[in-house]
Amino acid sequence: MPAWAGAVADEHPYPLAFATVSGAHLYGFASVDSDLDLRACHLLPLDEVVGLDTGPDTVELGGEREGMELDIVSQELAKFIRLLLRPNGYVLEQLLSPLVVRTSPLHDELRALAPHCVTPEHARHYLGFASGQWLLYSKTGELKPALYTLRVLHTGIHLMRTGEIESDLRVLNTLSYVPDLIEAKKAGEHHALPPSLVAPEVLAADVARLTADLESARDTSRLPATPSAAPALNDLLIRTRLSR
Repeated sequence: MPAWAGAVADEHPYPLAFATVSGAHLYGFASVDSDLDLRACHLLPLDEVVGLDTGPDTVELGGEREGMELDIVSQELAKFIRLLLRPNGYVLEQLLSPLVVRTSPLHDELRALAPHCVTPEHARHYLGFASGQWLLYSKTGELKPALYTLRVLHTGIHLMRTGEIESDLRVLNTLSYVPDLIEAKKAGEHHALPPSLVAPEVLAADVARLTADLESARDTSRLPATPSAAPALNDLLIRTRLSR
């Protein structure tokens, strides 16, 4: 994580509850030319919440710093909480990312409530994301969507079985050839997957098996059917609004 990532977060036009790193750096297979993906939760001032002219629910920023492309997206607290209460794996991964750029007591409270938002319905997010990345790989033959497919499936299976988010493919990996794929991807975001590293039919069979494993883990999951954190998150939102 670049030393200047915090300075980039501090340039946000609104105060941040947190800012974390997502994308390939979080997933364990960043390339030399990977973007820095910062994800955050911002707080609107009270007059931009209760007035007729309200502030932005989402702020998207870009740019470049020391030759690295920046992709910065933040959600306002109320929107972030609504997303957290849906089966949305993205916001869970952003909130619980170990690559923390900026944090706060509010971040700590959100993190503590995150496990009470996880349900078997989150499998739908991971199955859908994996399907889209696999289709992209089928069209391009690139390493990036192949690794994204494998990462998403491993993360989804782990979440269904344990209720815990782990986004780093290096930690979850069950396939012997994945370290070689990760090493090959370091050279560039859009390099093709060399067939010498894994035969296409082997990769396809593994993706099909992992997809079936995720569906089975969802169907047999002991996670609660609905999130239980809504009252606590509502209270947190009100307390935060009234304190500003």
